[in-house]
Amino acid sequence: MMTRIALSLLAVFLLTGCVTQTVDWPARIGQYTQDQAITDMGPPDKSAKLSDGTVVDEWLTQSSRIIVAPEPYFLGPGGYFGPDTPGYTETYAPAYFLRLTFSADGKLKAWKQFAK
Repeated sequence: MMTRIALSLLAVFLLTGCVTQTVDWPARIGQYTQDQAITDMGPPDKSAKLSDGTVVDEWLTQSSRIIVAPEPYFLGPGGYFGPDTPGYTETYAPAYFLRLTFSADGKLKAWKQFAK
């Protein structure tokens, strides 16, 4: 009985996953303001005001990172087999940014998500 409950809870957690809210940026063009963006996401990491009054703000949405994982090895019926010495694999994940461009009146006029 207890195992069945534990398995049911495990299945619920695995199937639920992470819920992330996606923003429909094209629908916000002309309506979303710089003040709303700062309220929602905090102060931008970078900001520039152009000569025509346009403001370009940039937020870091995910930091870059290096993921290090051990190479696989196996313990079989005959014992250990795999590489002679443990090895590691490195994978690089880039940083992700959101750039919002606001017109002189403070309304969103363009957006861009990119990685560097």
